[in-house]
Amino acid sequence: MATRLLSLCLSSPKVFLKRFSNIKSYINLGTEIKLLNDKKQFKKALALFDQHGINNILTLSNFTITQVLKACAHMGDLQRGKIIHNLIASKTKNDIYVSSTLIHLYVHCDDIASAQSVFDSTKNKTPAMYGIMMKAFIKNKQANKAIALFNEIENPDDVHMILLFNSCAQLKTKEALDLVKKMSKLIPKSFYSNPRLLTSLLHALMKCGDVAHAEALFYSSKEKVFPMYGAMMKGYVDNNLPEKAIDLFNEVE
Repeated sequence: MATRLLSLCLSSPKVFLKRFSNIKSYINLGTEIKLLNDKKQFKKALALFDQHGINNILTLSNFTITQVLKACAHMGDLQRGKIIHNLIASKTKNDIYVSSTLIHLYVHCDDIASAQSVFDSTKNKTPAMYGIMMKAFIKNKQANKAIALFNEIENPDDVHMILLFNSCAQLKTKEALDLVKKMSKLIPKSFYSNPRLLTSLLHALMKCGDVAHAEALFYSSKEKVFPMYGAMMKGYVDNNLPEKAIDLFNEVE
């Protein structure tokens, strides 16, 4: 590559300088768009892309593409995002950052079908991608799909476990309760130090009607946070035990 650039420089210095300036401007474009994104000036970021990048989109770096897609997501500009996606289709399958940003864009704009299409076509799926899709399915009342996706994850982390419990809470079935109990026994003990996970587990147990198990977990927890109290009190109300909700409220310091 260096030899080709040197040869081009010596044989056609004007052509070399023009190409070099284009490369430099493309690099700067990505950086400038990121700076605007960091300042939450997404409209300006997209205007800059329209001015300097749209006509040369195939020559732009994946970094620049992801920054443009992030701006589209924040603006809720689904149409522009789809146009860019169609133009860079060849980049999406092998670049996890572009794929992940596209999935985020589609989920943010409530186009779950397109998000799933990108997800399914991505060769090397990351844990974050699974998390984004699980959240999307839960948000759209498709808990069974979220659970099916969870079953594909080789080493689920605490975030995936929280999403699984949220899925089961949405279903409120005996099968969902059995899954909650099973997974609560299999997860590493270190996960129980995460108050968000404990809250989601309490919420799932209560939604599935297992008040006794939820109480045992709650009272055995050394450090109780306010969301845990909230999950228990709401659970009591859902299970027609308002007196217990009031008693627990009186325990809150």
